[in-house]
Amino acid sequence: MSSLLIRNPIDKPNCSQACIKISRLANSQSWICSLPRQRKLFNLSISVRRQRSFSAFDARSSLKPPSAAVKEVFTEGDRQNLAISSLYRCSEIPRPNQIVLDAQAKVCTGPEQTRPLTEEQTMIVLDTILKSAKGELKGDDVSKAQLGAFFAAMTIRANSFPDATNWSEGERRAMNLYWPHLVQALPPDVVFIADPEGTIMGIGNLPCYVGRGTTEMRLVGALREVLAGGHLGYEEVKGLLEDILPLEDSKSLGVNESLLAAFLIGQRMNRETARELKAYCLAFDDVLGPSPIADVRSLTHYGEPYDGNSRFFKSTLFVAAVRASYGESCLLHGVEWMPPKGGVTEGQLLKFLGANTKLSQMQAKTLLEDEEVGFAYVSQREARPSLHSIIGLREHIKKRPPLATSEKVQQFVRTRGKEAIVAGFYHEGYENSLLMLMRRREVHGGLVVKGEEGSLSLTTKPRSVNASKGVPVNHCAGFRLLNNSSTDGFSCKNFSMEVNAQDHGFEPTETPRTDRSVEKNVQFGLRALSGEKGPIYDRIILNAGMVDHLLGCRGAEDVQIALQRAREAIDSGKALNRLQSFIKISHKV
Repeated sequence: MSSLLIRNPIDKPNCSQACIKISRLANSQSWICSLPRQRKLFNLSISVRRQRSFSAFDARSSLKPPSAAVKEVFTEGDRQNLAISSLYRCSEIPRPNQIVLDAQAKVCTGPEQTRPLTEEQTMIVLDTILKSAKGELKGDDVSKAQLGAFFAAMTIRANSFPDATNWSEGERRAMNLYWPHLVQALPPDVVFIADPEGTIMGIGNLPCYVGRGTTEMRLVGALREVLAGGHLGYEEVKGLLEDILPLEDSKSLGVNESLLAAFLIGQRMNRETARELKAYCLAFDDVLGPSPIADVRSLTHYGEPYDGNSRFFKSTLFVAAVRASYGESCLLHGVEWMPPKGGVTEGQLLKFLGANTKLSQMQAKTLLEDEEVGFAYVSQREARPSLHSIIGLREHIKKRPPLATSEKVQQFVRTRGKEAIVAGFYHEGYENSLLMLMRRREVHGGLVVKGEEGSLSLTTKPRSVNASKGVPVNHCAGFRLLNNSSTDGFSCKNFSMEVNAQDHGFEPTETPRTDRSVEKNVQFGLRALSGEKGPIYDRIILNAGMVDHLLGCRGAEDVQIALQRAREAIDSGKALNRLQSFIKISHKV
């Protein structure tokens, strides 16, 4: 099980701990920073320009006002470690075999989305698997997690998918050709996943695999139901997750990666039920004890997709700084890097800015209560180590498991005041699932947003006439309790709408692209918080004001007043000060 375990990634340079020696040059300054742990030098050059522009700053320096017109640029050593989202991937995770991974992208999905392989494609995949099983692919092996995910997908398709996404004739011919050889080369757990009852491949008298040890035997029993297209109960799923995870725990060493991968992707392909999603959502709530309670008037939990943005500007960190400046406390949570997208995350943005991203839940509580900060970030690594341990396995199953939905609806810190959860989604059908989980959390308000890339970022871009069918970008739905009603759900207002930014006075603009650049995302956000008008400035205001309004926050009953309040938070410099304060104080709590 060790091949896909996530250990603590190698720490990136922490600018806030650097010792600085300044030498003045003609038109710039060169900051020579000696990093205590790395014992090597890197340069942070600051080029002074006349136009107003901002870039990354860190906790060691005072924040320049907009009139200083400073652009800070990380140079070679630090840039390589921090500037691009893909560089945050843990180097200890082995790379999956790309041929099989591409096939998984086609077949490890739902009954409408699956794209059957051609005969030629299937033969290439099966030949790759056979060579790997024989030890002929040196350094490019097909992992057991990939084998589990691929064959689970093929089995579920054969057992329960409609004709259009069941096996193609080409897949059937290729499997008939290769299976007699594969059954001799593959381990028994993978053979079980590929044909659990011995009825798919037409080869009888195969050994009946029952599992090794109590935990794996339970998992094999559950898989028989999942691979047949069936569903499990809440207690069964919750119990299995608690027994198996974290992977690095000695109790899970007897569980094959292939079986866990098959279980996770199988439940997603079968479209997990409300009971199953609830189990994923609540399974590890009490592992580290009850969540601390912050003494704040209100608290909004931001559930962004953990795999981040790969194309467009990510606004949530900057929105949190805006909302915190007028008393709407915000808790962000996530990871530094997550497959399948591996995009820009809040963890990356904060690390690039020099903040402490290893905060405990108690430290996050302290920051939420701090009058100079009012928002915090908690990594899954600290709050849910059991779930963080399978990031490597998630890369090897290719598609998102049920956890990709449930991890967005977490409460790592609570409050006695009003509490709300907002979450982003992309795929049709998960809007109601997310709202169901929010209601299970007994919060005062819940909001799901289909922002750009499935994030929480509402856009000012007008809807294209060629937009794809289904739920449009800027769709919002949710609920909020009326007045001081209890969280029993009986006195709440439900809503569903599409937010048109032009209706609220915003000019239509294209969304600036960041294309996995953490540095560019930080530059865009800081320029906007410094007061630079444009598409980013508008998006931050739109997202802050609309969340306030839709959740029924105090003083936001009128949407125009809510938007103006967000605008004033930026123009006054208060939002930027909050971000600076977080970066500084995060190292002191």
